[in-house]
Amino acid sequence: MVVKNIAVLFSGSGSNLQAILERVHDKIFNGIKINVALLICNNPNAKGIERAKKFGLDTVVINHKDYASREEFDKAVVDEINKYSIDLTILAGFMRILTPVFTDNIKAINLHPSILPLFKGAHAITDSYHSDMQIGGVSVHWVSSELDAGEIIAQKTFARKDKTLQEWEKKIHKIEHKLLPKTIIKILTKDKNA
Repeated sequence: MVVKNIAVLFSGSGSNLQAILERVHDKIFNGIKINVALLICNNPNAKGIERAKKFGLDTVVINHKDYASREEFDKAVVDEINKYSIDLTILAGFMRILTPVFTDNIKAINLHPSILPLFKGAHAITDSYHSDMQIGGVSVHWVSSELDAGEIIAQKTFARKDKTLQEWEKKIHKIEHKLLPKTIIKILTKDKNA
């Protein structure tokens, strides 16, 4: 059986990590088994580390505060990923702006909580909510050296319908938890129906 290994990078609560572990990890799609082979977190206090332990997985903590520059941090992350045979790296709430040290060497996708190319950056949820857009949504895109600007792989939208900011954010997370695993499966198994 063909096994595809993925690395998941996260910074916070790990809700998208959990969605990947529940829907993708150790499962077979189109004759291909997808395995979460590596977890990296830049925040030693992230709740996602505990979530991973519930699935029997340890997280490698590479604290960005231990490095003098973004490039040094990125090199440490790249070196760790290269220790494994990783087919795809997933940024699932990984709150770091990556340099070409990472983007030129690692095949990675990123989950972003808006309809790109609109509302790039760390405040996409509140920026999109406070805009006059009548839709919100989620994008999955290839990681490039320009922030939130890589080729878009998948998007899903929803209608505003007088949602509060909390309802808006909840809807975005609900979509993220489905769209990201589905996109991983599609990329690694070439299953257009995933």
